[in-house]
Amino acid sequence: MAQLFSVHPDNPQARLLKQAVTLLEKGDILAVPTDSSYALVCHLDDKAAADKLRRIRGVDDKHHLTLLCRDLSELASYARVDNHQFRLIKSATPGPYTFILEASKEVPRRLSHPARRTIGLRVPDHKALQALLALHLGPLLATTLIAPGESQPLNDAQDILLRYQHQIAAVIDAGACALEPTTIIDLTGGEPLLIRQGRGDAAALGLPPLRQ
Repeated sequence: MAQLFSVHPDNPQARLLKQAVTLLEKGDILAVPTDSSYALVCHLDDKAAADKLRRIRGVDDKHHLTLLCRDLSELASYARVDNHQFRLIKSATPGPYTFILEASKEVPRRLSHPARRTIGLRVPDHKALQALLALHLGPLLATTLIAPGESQPLNDAQDILLRYQHQIAAVIDAGACALEPTTIIDLTGGEPLLIRQGRGDAAALGLPPLRQ
């Protein structure tokens, strides 16, 4: 039975988040709020946890998983970023954007795209999640919490607890959460390419809208 950690949205209780970190270190999966929607997260270096994350989400190894990082310095440790890319990412960070980047050697090959050696990275703007990342002392592997067969992400902690009580270890509830996924921008080509328009405003980064 999954646990529910109800934390204050602005001053999340460290003792509860420390319990959540302990679960992550044991190889468990958590549902956490972000500045876009809820996400499933696990420890970066736990292969069994990553495999379970994909099973729950219903995706294969070609689906980009995302590293949730505390800040740009941490992000730069896991991706190859040139000056132009860095300026673009900095202008949108922290925020509801996921950037597809060339993975560095710090990223286990099993976690990057099998053909392209790329990884999704982002720095979320959410106090409870930032506090969890600080206590965890490193990035978390994540995927947007969209139930198999559905198109919209989940954003209600009680609903998530009911649906996934036997598949995940805990849900962190920090109040209302957005109902849109992140905006995904591919930075591995010559020019930034908008892959998915989500909560982040692509136009604010100078990117044209997706063609219908």
